[in-house]
Amino acid sequence: MSWKPEYVILIIVSTLVDYGAALLMDKTQNEKSRKLFLLLSLITNLGLLFAFKYFNFVSSAVADFFNLFSIQFSSPASNVLLPVGISFYTFQTLSYTIDVYKRKIKPEKHLGIFAVYVSFFPQLVAGPIERAKNLLPQFFERHKFSYYGTVSGLRLILWGLFKKIVIADGLALFVDKIYGNVGSYSGVSLILATLFFAFQIYCDFSGYSDIAIGSARVMGFRLMDNFRAPYLAKTITDFWRRWHISLYSWLKDYIYFPLGGKRVRASRWYFNIFFVFLISGLWHGANWTFIVWGVLHGFYLIFSKVTSNFRRRISIYVGLHRRSLLRNVWKTSVTFILVCFSWIFFRASNLADAVYIIKNLFTNSQYGFWHDFRGFFLHSEYEFVVMLVPLVAVVAAHFVEKRHHDLIDFFGTRSRVMRWSVYYFLLMAILLFGTFGSREFIYFNF
Repeated sequence: MSWKPEYVILIIVSTLVDYGAALLMDKTQNEKSRKLFLLLSLITNLGLLFAFKYFNFVSSAVADFFNLFSIQFSSPASNVLLPVGISFYTFQTLSYTIDVYKRKIKPEKHLGIFAVYVSFFPQLVAGPIERAKNLLPQFFERHKFSYYGTVSGLRLILWGLFKKIVIADGLALFVDKIYGNVGSYSGVSLILATLFFAFQIYCDFSGYSDIAIGSARVMGFRLMDNFRAPYLAKTITDFWRRWHISLYSWLKDYIYFPLGGKRVRASRWYFNIFFVFLISGLWHGANWTFIVWGVLHGFYLIFSKVTSNFRRRISIYVGLHRRSLLRNVWKTSVTFILVCFSWIFFRASNLADAVYIIKNLFTNSQYGFWHDFRGFFLHSEYEFVVMLVPLVAVVAAHFVEKRHHDLIDFFGTRSRVMRWSVYYFLLMAILLFGTFGSREFIYFNF
């Protein structure tokens, strides 16, 4: 409301419709009536999402289609701004009505409690996308001060701020200049910008998730994990079990499984995978670049399934056993490269820029990489080192998180000297090397 007061109407409408639809579904045993109430919820929420996020994109796509046949079509356009967080709270409240329809949960009768569930402020604008069965019961618990919860939450907030302000926003200065004018660069500059964006978007989004989860933890609330060392994944499937976990699990539970999952013939299974990741791309934004990004991940998964037996035989033939270090390093490296390649489409302003980047990834720069890198972005090797040191810290945290699952709990068992040394290091890094300004979180745009 502090940004655009009228947009509070959207979340109020979504809340009231889903609150009422769930109660009405619970009061009747007639399946036809229950489906009608669920349909009311789906049409309302997805209709709002379409009107404010996808209308212009679809209108433009229809106009382009008619133009292919030389048919004039005046494309209507809407000048409304995208409401912050609409994709997140829409999916969160939809999961509630679908769970009530499937009788997995009982509807919440207290309107105020349900409204708090929809608009719980730590994770409202960028997730995690919480489920009613996890979050709703916590609003009825008596929350007392917890030293452990407060300290653990503050650690998460500090770590999230470090990832966002020092790493993500620092890398953004480099990435934005390259991707904002891709035609002026080639070769190593484009490769480095893409690698830096991989860590920028991870630190930006996981940094927000850490702050959100930490803020809730200070108040005594438990939110689901959203990231688990994604860049150490050995396969694309493993990557999606570690990246934006709340969205991946939502798509799996409410789209993939209802379509039949893998309990269908192979061709239908591949379609299910493709469709889920097409929706994932659309969820991220009304742009062809996001659609290609989602479809590309779907292709990765389908290709992995089709070639699994062949790749297994090759591994056995060359003597790479399943648990061998060399095989694990190879799989992790290939997965990371594939993910970074897909980030090109995610970050590029349009498909033309993405195609240019791909074509020029391995061409030589006219002036040489170091000329472009130092002359345009950095003034000394010192600044380059300052940029890389935080990245090393994040990679190290990846390994600790993968082995011990919860990085903050692991850190809490270390000695007092080590803990406070890290506290001061993170605080000083934020104060001395943080990039302060009006740069918002990337996922606020979705």
